[in-house]
Amino acid sequence: MATSNVEDYLKQIFLIEQGGPGERASNGALAAALGVTPASVTTMVKTLAESGLVDYEAYGGARLTDKGRQLAVRVLRRHRLVELFLVRVLRLDWSEVHEEAERLEHAVSERVVDRIDELLGRPGADPHGHPIPSAAGEFGSSAATPLDQVEPGRRVRVARVSDHDAAFLRAIEKLGLRPGTRLTVRSRDAATDSLAVTLGRGRREVLGLRAAARILVEC
Repeated sequence: MATSNVEDYLKQIFLIEQGGPGERASNGALAAALGVTPASVTTMVKTLAESGLVDYEAYGGARLTDKGRQLAVRVLRRHRLVELFLVRVLRLDWSEVHEEAERLEHAVSERVVDRIDELLGRPGADPHGHPIPSAAGEFGSSAATPLDQVEPGRRVRVARVSDHDAAFLRAIEKLGLRPGTRLTVRSRDAATDSLAVTLGRGRREVLGLRAAARILVEC
């Protein structure tokens, strides 16, 4: 069984790879995401490469092998199902479940994860809208566009939001921008780094472009 440290690395490499086709996880990106030193990253990715979990190039970064990807997806499945369980069953706020799931994802057995999946009705997304892989490691459609890139006049639906910052989640919840919310982009002002949107009943809200970039939407 992989250690929690190995699982953390594989999951983070997987998430970085989602940035685009052929994307590799650089040592710097991994160090920043995991809160460790670049030297620690170098040592770990070399160990992962020796175990056949990643393909590593000294100046190109790490990419998961098929074996590494299978393990990373299982960890991600555990994490997202645990988050949803904490929200739906234990009634924790969606802004606090990410950190709890970070700890629990290493302790929950696959048997318990499968029972949680069954209990929740085989859900397709976690509380923040991120897709939950199936037991076979398959993902549903996850194509989405950052809200700050949407042209004014377009009507869209919030698909998912960044789940790492509790303060950010609480702020956008106050704005009514949880996954599933429909809105229309009214204007984008580069001078003030802001975006104006209209929600239900004509309610108008303004948010910064940096915040809007962390909200992914679908048409």
